[in-house]
Amino acid sequence: MDSLLLGFAWYIVFIISISVHEASHAFAALKFGDDTAYRGGQVSLHPLPHIKREPFGTIVIPLLSYALGGFMMGWASAPYDPIWAARNPKKAAYMGLAGPASNLLLVVIAGVLIHTGIWFGWFYQPDSIVFSTVVEPVTSGIANGSAIMLSLLFSLNCLLFVFNLIPVPPLDGTALVELALDGEPLARYRQLMSNRTICIVGLVIAWKLIGFIYSPIHSIALNILYPGSNYQ
Repeated sequence: MDSLLLGFAWYIVFIISISVHEASHAFAALKFGDDTAYRGGQVSLHPLPHIKREPFGTIVIPLLSYALGGFMMGWASAPYDPIWAARNPKKAAYMGLAGPASNLLLVVIAGVLIHTGIWFGWFYQPDSIVFSTVVEPVTSGIANGSAIMLSLLFSLNCLLFVFNLIPVPPLDGTALVELALDGEPLARYRQLMSNRTICIVGLVIAWKLIGFIYSPIHSIALNILYPGSNYQ
């Protein structure tokens, strides 16, 4: 039963996180002049439009990956007009970075809520930390469920922020390179990044890199959350 409850908490946090991520892409695109995602209903924090667009990535894969490995993976997406992106490459790059920025914001929100709970005496700082235990509850019940949800919100969005900023296709981090290029080099880079084979290779590279990148960055985030703790 504990595993089922943890899986439920995982899924709720996962869906919230990717919905915010994709809604941020869609909202940024709308503000920069592309209403494609807005017309598709993606400028919304409600999970349903994002689930409807990518049911395999938001339902099947997350639940299957958790059942098989105890860790939830998946994806969602927000549509955009490629002609608009080609004509406005810098705006498209900022649109791409809006997703990871929203994940960083969720990390900050989780941190604020964790410290609010500690201040009210609902939570306390644990001696050791794992992905789903960034803060501990003083009592069982609602405090316990809230501690798990906030721990997952903190850790998962830290992971999504780091993973999506790896500058390989099809991840949002390619926008960092696009902001540094102009003219013909930028056009060639965008064309290269749209190649499906390159995207598959990029995902494999990102999957290999995240194991080395995430742990030290998560430790930095934890030491910012709990100053002077020296978590490794």
